[in-house]
Amino acid sequence: MRLLIDLGNTRLKWAQQTSGDWHTDAAVLAGHDVVSLLDKAWRVLPAPEQIVISSVSSPETLKTVTRWIERNWSIAPHILHAQVEQLGVKSRYTDPATLGVDRWAALIAVRGLTSSPACIIDCGTAVTVDALSADGEFLGGVIFPGLHLLRSSLARGTHGIKVAEGNEAECFARSTADGVAAGTLFGLAGALEHLIQEYRKTLGKDMQIFLTGGDAARLAPRLNQKTVQAPDLVLKGLARVADSL
Repeated sequence: MRLLIDLGNTRLKWAQQTSGDWHTDAAVLAGHDVVSLLDKAWRVLPAPEQIVISSVSSPETLKTVTRWIERNWSIAPHILHAQVEQLGVKSRYTDPATLGVDRWAALIAVRGLTSSPACIIDCGTAVTVDALSADGEFLGGVIFPGLHLLRSSLARGTHGIKVAEGNEAECFARSTADGVAAGTLFGLAGALEHLIQEYRKTLGKDMQIFLTGGDAARLAPRLNQKTVQAPDLVLKGLARVADSL
């Protein structure tokens, strides 16, 4: 069994991959003791033969996860790092090593799915929108707050707004909670629409749009674009990396 691990800012996601089988699971990292969480989530798993990790979490959290793996399974995981070139993707970042490794893994996954130019939108804690040319060049991308950060920033920065679950389906909101929920969702969708149009100017009309991340399903209906919803894109990029090791 192969274990692929996406260690994020707030969530831990993993995939168990065997020949012909793909099983994913996740756990919330924020506010939890990492060792206790891993004891509960992973002790029931069979010992993996190969482990590949993508981490944008803190170095301390990554070290804790790595030590747990080595102590319980006696295996050294492969830690992915963004590179100048890997598996058909060539980075045009000013300093390729500073690119978030989750973005790099997603680019690798998309390059395995299509040879067309692509716009990759990852809707997580932060939203990233990355451009991949038909030649496999990562041309760059943007980063901005995701839905949770947008909503919590309103609560932190204002006196009269509190974070609350509201109705995000209707932009003619009749309560503050609904106004925040709808405003952030419609606003984020509008920003994505604009970026897609900008990217298409360079990548061309054949550009495919890949949508992934925890809020992808909420944003997809608000986009006036044909999108490919691609769950577990980072994990699937890790699978391609594992195949190459």
